[in-house]
Amino acid sequence: MHQECEVSIITINYNGLKDTCELLDTLPLEDDSIEVIVVDNASKEDEATQIEQRYPQVKVIRSNENLGFAGGNNLGIQAAQGKYLFFLNNDTLLSPQTSDIRHLTNRLESSPKIGMVCPKIKFAWGTNPIQYAGYTPLSKITLRNTAIGCGEADNGQYDTPHPTPYAHGAAMMVKREVIDKVGLMPECFFLYYEELDWSMMIRRTGYDIWYEPACTIFHKESQTTGQNSPLRTYYITRNRLLFVKRNNPNATRYLSYLYLIGIVALRDIIKYTLQHRLDLAKAAIKGLHDFFSKLSSLNTKL
Repeated sequence: MHQECEVSIITINYNGLKDTCELLDTLPLEDDSIEVIVVDNASKEDEATQIEQRYPQVKVIRSNENLGFAGGNNLGIQAAQGKYLFFLNNDTLLSPQTSDIRHLTNRLESSPKIGMVCPKIKFAWGTNPIQYAGYTPLSKITLRNTAIGCGEADNGQYDTPHPTPYAHGAAMMVKREVIDKVGLMPECFFLYYEELDWSMMIRRTGYDIWYEPACTIFHKESQTTGQNSPLRTYYITRNRLLFVKRNNPNATRYLSYLYLIGIVALRDIIKYTLQHRLDLAKAAIKGLHDFFSKLSSLNTKL
C-alpha cells in the first residue's frame, strides 16, 4: 500500500546544479512519506534533465522562463501532494544528526493556530555560526529588524521554541490548509521580501509563525545573486517600497517612503557613485523608477 505523502520538500534551481545536487544528497529520498520537488527556473543549461537522470525519485518541473523565487515555488506548490510544504533554498544542507524535519511537523501539529514554522538556520561554513533563530519585528518606518542570534556561536542559547513575526525564506514549512486560505506566495516581488510579505499575509489570516530549534538547517548563503550585484540592488530598492505599499497603513506609509527614498536610496546612490560602482547606482535609480512607473501592475500580481 502506498504511504500517503506527508511532506513535500520544494527547492528552486537556477543555474545551480552543484548546490542543488549537494542538497538532494542530504535529503531522505527513500522515505515514502516525503516527496522532493525541484523547480528549474529556466537555467541556461538543461539542468532539469541532469537532475532527473541522477535522482529518479525526485519530481523535476522545468519552467520555460525564470519566474523568480515566489513564482518558482508556486509552481512547486501546485504540483505538491504533501500535507506540509517545506521550502528549502537549494544552497542549504541537511544533517542526519540535526535535521529531523519531524520536529517541524510536530510543531505545526501542536496547535491549529500555528501555520508556519522555521528551523534554526546556521551558516554552512567555518564553525557554523547561527544565521537565524527567529526575527525581531520590522520597524514600521525604517523597515529595520534583526535576525536573532545572527553571527553568534551556537551554545544552546536559542534552543527554546518561540513565535516569530516572519519566516526565513531559506527554510520554512507551511501547512497546506494555510496556503489554501491565504493564497500562494506574492509574485510581484520576484526576488527578496516575498517571504516577509507572505508571513504578513499568513499572520493577518490569524495564524502564528514559530521558530523550532530542534531542527537545524545549514545555509551556504547567497551564492546565486551575489551580495553586491546590480540585480540585488535593483530588487532590494524596489521591493522595500513595494512591501511598504502592501503592508503599511497610510499614516506610516508616506513617512516610510520619505525615509527609504530620501535617506536610504539617496545615500546608496551617492555611496555607489563615490565607489565608482555606477552599475549599482543605476540599478538603485531603476528600482525607484520602476516602483513608481509600474505600481498598478506590480500590485496586481498576487
